[in-house]
Amino acid sequence: MHVVLSVGGSAVVPEGKPNLEFLGKLMKIVKESKNSFGIVVGGGTPARTYANAAKELGASEFDADEIAIMSTRQNAKLVIAAFGEMAYPHVVIDFDKAKEVAGNYKVIVMGGTIPGITTDTDTVLLAEAIGAKKLVNVSNVEAVYDSDPRKNPKAKKYSVMNYSELAELGAKNDTRTAGMNFVFDMVACKLIARSSIETHFVSWKNLDDLKNAIEGKKHGGTVVK
Repeated sequence: MHVVLSVGGSAVVPEGKPNLEFLGKLMKIVKESKNSFGIVVGGGTPARTYANAAKELGASEFDADEIAIMSTRQNAKLVIAAFGEMAYPHVVIDFDKAKEVAGNYKVIVMGGTIPGITTDTDTVLLAEAIGAKKLVNVSNVEAVYDSDPRKNPKAKKYSVMNYSELAELGAKNDTRTAGMNFVFDMVACKLIARSSIETHFVSWKNLDDLKNAIEGKKHGGTVVK
């Protein structure tokens, strides 16, 4: 069975430095699983930094997005290195190629695809393309909240949500500008609903939750179905 992981750039390069410990542990979880995986990697702080700098220099949102996509693909290449022979050796840049190689490798890895499309949406499109019915979003927040828990200590945590509830939250936070960071973009929310893709939100800081989400066990994050 295919499982798709959306791995935030904050997990791969927190504070701009590659997180080799996390990558090693992620590799072990994937290796021990009976599933095969599609992984989409975000750009994190470097992507936002470069996108914002480009806009300050006069670049369009389109150009800033292209710069951010470069960061996601650099991170994706680092993830491929962590998986060694388990992974298709190149960063996949389109969904037709993903469909072509997904059955031949335990892991395929993508970054961003085109300007205006977030890696959230890329992840869901990858899941649809390869027939995955489970998606795990791995970020620096351990669940979905009604507001940013880092800024609001009274933020409400959701253990279980339906697709409509997540879409409402996505619409509230989706500003559709290069380098912006939000829980899950509105397009991605609509896509998981149309294909009934069970989606889990966990933190990279709690790898037991990640493993349990992959294996269909209870965890401390959020389940959307």
